[in-house]
Amino acid sequence: MADRWAVISDVHGNVDALKAVLAEIDRLGCSRVLNLGDHASGPLAAAETLDVLMARDDMISVRGNHDRYLLTPRKTLGPSDAVAAAQLTDAHKEWLAALPATALVEDVFLCHGTPESDETYWLYDVTSQGDLVDRSAPAVTELAALAPAEAQVLLCGHTHLPRNVQLATGAVVLNPGSVGLPAYDDITPVPHVVQSGDAAARFAVMERGPHEWNISLHRATYDATRMVALALAHNRPDWALPLKTGWFET
Repeated sequence: MADRWAVISDVHGNVDALKAVLAEIDRLGCSRVLNLGDHASGPLAAAETLDVLMARDDMISVRGNHDRYLLTPRKTLGPSDAVAAAQLTDAHKEWLAALPATALVEDVFLCHGTPESDETYWLYDVTSQGDLVDRSAPAVTELAALAPAEAQVLLCGHTHLPRNVQLATGAVVLNPGSVGLPAYDDITPVPHVVQSGDAAARFAVMERGPHEWNISLHRATYDATRMVALALAHNRPDWALPLKTGWFET
């Protein structure tokens, strides 16, 4: 059987989306799952999500910025992180604390944001007006140079948008998109919105070819009713709309 790996990221407590993605990954016969972080944070089902992830013995996971936040004092947390943190057991927190910031698996590099930061977008810039724009090829390549030289595929999440970019070196930077949250807003570096326009859960599949990895982007549909209800129960319509539509604002 071909060497076929799945890539997931940014579940954000959406366990129903995660289960749909993992079912599709298993159906496709992937031998390994690479998980790029931000597992639990959100006004959804943090503990259920970590129970599912921790039960997988075929998964290699790294830490996202929100995973790191969940290990800080509760009084310092934002509203989404605080809801998630209240659901976690000591076992969940120990699992999160043991995650590395980055990993190298054969010739595949894993990080959440960039090789040196879990809070920086790799493939995009945010303008002073709050517009999300493609990062220049030289800037993307400069960040890639911070990863191990043997890496042929460089995996990142954080922006929740599925995209792969081939560098002049032949290496590929891949963002599989978000499993659990297709749109959001942020205030760093300036207020801006990121929205995929697709409510489906997203993931990627890599299949090793004779010369390079072949990469495909995938979507898995699921019933978001329960997750939308949880978001609304926590007074978070800004989560409910993206879960239903893939858009942060209409």
